[in-house]
Amino acid sequence: MKILLVEDDENLRRQLSGSLNGRGYTVEEAADGEEARYLGLEFPYDLAIVDLGLPKLSGIEVIRQWRANDIQFPILILTARGDWQDKVSGLEAGADDYLVKPFHMEELAARLNALLRRAAGHASPVIEIGPIKLDTVARTVHRHGELVKLTSYEYRTFEYLALNAGKTISKTELTEHLYHQDYDRDSNVLEVFVRRLRGKLDPDGDLNPITTVRGLGYRIEPPGESGNG
Repeated sequence: MKILLVEDDENLRRQLSGSLNGRGYTVEEAADGEEARYLGLEFPYDLAIVDLGLPKLSGIEVIRQWRANDIQFPILILTARGDWQDKVSGLEAGADDYLVKPFHMEELAARLNALLRRAAGHASPVIEIGPIKLDTVARTVHRHGELVKLTSYEYRTFEYLALNAGKTISKTELTEHLYHQDYDRDSNVLEVFVRRLRGKLDPDGDLNPITTVRGLGYRIEPPGESGNG
């Protein structure tokens, strides 16, 4: 999942970015409101974390302009303790949740996970695809109750497809949401990840959890449906 982190405090921004990267997120950063506005309008993200006290353009105005341009990704705002007016203004501008500084990283991670799940229409952190269970909190995958050992890239690929079950995801979209903008976008590399992922999730070849939609991309069928790939 790709997150846009908007924070003008360089030390905090680096700390948050490092922690989120360590939890398997792809993080891109903005240090002021104008840069944040541009990135949010021009590139796809799954979620944004926005500090309200930004230079050049306030966080609230950034959110307003994103929403006015039909940018729909979830937004978590960061506010200073006691500034309840900012919380209200941020939510009224279109943010989905807020977190008060200082905060624990575990709470931030839990709120991000909940926002991403809700945006994808999942109330539970566990997504079941036949005998395969993906736990978005523990970031683990089990097949018939046994742990499937996945690399970070493999897990992120499967998680994105599972959260978007029922949709055909193009290779371009998958790459944009999983990797940084400067990532080598060789479709052959993505095909290797998906092929390796299939081999781990479906070693016997009888589940077909990831369908190839020829010429369009990849798809995980919603529970109760099946496809051919």
